Amino acid sequence: MTYYVYLLASDKYGTLYLGVTNDIVRRIYEHRTKAVAGFTKRYSVDKLVWFESYDDAITAIAREKELKKWRRDWKIRLIEEGNPLWTDLYPEIAAGHIG
Repeated sequence: MTYYVYLLASDKYGTLYLGVTNDIVRRIYEHRTKAVAGFTKRYSVDKLVWFESYDDAITAIAREKELKKWRRDWKIRLIEEGNPLWTDLYPEIAAGHIG
C-alpha cells in the first residue's frame, strides 16, 4: 500500500496544512468538499500543492512528524522546489496520474 505526506494551501503563500493518508484522492476530496469539520474547513485550505509517496505507514508518519517541526519558510521552499506556481495538483491526481 502507498502512503502520502501532503501539503495543502489556502492560496499562494496562504495558510498551510500538512497531513498523511493512504488514499490521497479521497482525503483531498474530503478537504475540498469541507466534508470534515476542522482546520482545513475553517480556513478554506483545500489546494494540494505538494506531496510525497512512501511504501509504508511508519516512514510516511515519521516524515510528517519531521515536516511538522519545520519552519514555515522551509515548507514554502519545499513547495516551490517542485511546484513554483503553487498549482493545485488535485485535478491531475484525481484523473489517475499520480507521479
